[in-house]
Amino acid sequence: MTAPDRIELRDLRVTCVIGALAHERTAPQPLSIDIDLYADLSRAGATDDLGLTIDYGAVCDGIVALCDEAQPQLLERLAELIAEELCGIDGVTAATVAVTKLRPPVAVDLGTSGVRITRRPA
Repeated sequence: MTAPDRIELRDLRVTCVIGALAHERTAPQPLSIDIDLYADLSRAGATDDLGLTIDYGAVCDGIVALCDEAQPQLLERLAELIAEELCGIDGVTAATVAVTKLRPPVAVDLGTSGVRITRRPA
């Protein structure tokens, strides 16, 4: 059995009001988002037709807009919202979303914190 096809989007940088602590709610924080979109890419590969694949520029624009609007407390919630939007794209059979907080608000030397989820269309 062959591995499923996927489009990989790495290190989409956004700023977003996110966090459960009071000081996190006052200013946007930098996040990095990684996306894997699972879909059958064979027709696009065989024909070189952009219309037969997923427009990842539009995907990125949608994620940026969602991050601007959502303002969730938890990384888990933001990942769910992104995955929900991605699973609504025609042809997507699954989506993996990783959301990484680049400056986690902890008192120890922690480089990043993040979550990764995989969801399928309902």
